[in-house]
Amino acid sequence: MKKTKLLSGMAVAAMATLLLAGCSSDQDKETSKDSAASTEQVASSSEAGTEESAVAEKVAGADLQDGTYKLEEKNESNGYRTVFSIDVKDGKITASNFDYLDADGNSKKDNKEYNDNMKAKSGVGPSEFIPALNEALVASQSAGVEVVTGATHSSHSFINYAQQLIQAAQAGNTETIEIDNGADLVDGTYKLEEKNESNGYRTVFSIDVKDGKIATSNFDYVNAEGNSKKDDAEYNEMMKEKAGVSPEEFIPALNEALVKAESVGDVEVVTGATHSSHSFQMYAEQLVNAAEKGDTTTIEVDNIVMAK
Repeated sequence: MKKTKLLSGMAVAAMATLLLAGCSSDQDKETSKDSAASTEQVASSSEAGTEESAVAEKVAGADLQDGTYKLEEKNESNGYRTVFSIDVKDGKITASNFDYLDADGNSKKDNKEYNDNMKAKSGVGPSEFIPALNEALVASQSAGVEVVTGATHSSHSFINYAQQLIQAAQAGNTETIEIDNGADLVDGTYKLEEKNESNGYRTVFSIDVKDGKIATSNFDYVNAEGNSKKDDAEYNEMMKEKAGVSPEEFIPALNEALVKAESVGDVEVVTGATHSSHSFQMYAEQLVNAAEKGDTTTIEVDNIVMAK
């Protein structure tokens, strides 16, 4: 199968700051009840030790190329669709422009009635959370921004789309990314692979879609020989002792949850495996976007790896 290199610009350690929670399947039905999860003891997708406080040197993963990168949803939901762009200068994100627009190009931020209703229901409105998410991306230089309480679904969408734009920026691909949001999933097998190992492992992930539904989910961490982290007894024992959960437990749990869930946002974070849960959800969103378009080209992620 032909591979298209969609490159990842997310610093893996930043993902541990996310506080993901269950969310509505509709972007306009935000919930104010964010379920907090314990911070995973694993500092990266394949590290069973505690997080390093010092800034580490990057040892793998492409730099962002200067330019403007754009993403647009194709379909409106309750009168709005997402438009999103980032500007990169000197290898840094200098501007983030995430928004929801109606058919006339008006922003949800400027819809007073919508803002008042959401503020009363969830405690936050688009005029607050949209600028907050944009500012967070520029500040963090990573898709791993914190979820805004009361705007969980919008935060999840932002993280997924920001990651795809960062991948495009690493590749220098300025072609607008089109998301066929809400489309039926096309039957087939959809694959994603990380390019670089971190502490001896990298993510491989595939989903099988049958009759328009996710029939199987195969998320895993494998080493150069193709052996799964689930089968690494030493690693499992170490993480179980430190975090209370191990790969042989949380990897099957995440895969089973995705098959049972109505949407990726319904997959709950596994306590003690927060970072891995966040990576799972973000990559699952990309695979769903591929399935909505019927694009079975393997997604290759040039994941950032930092020196220990």
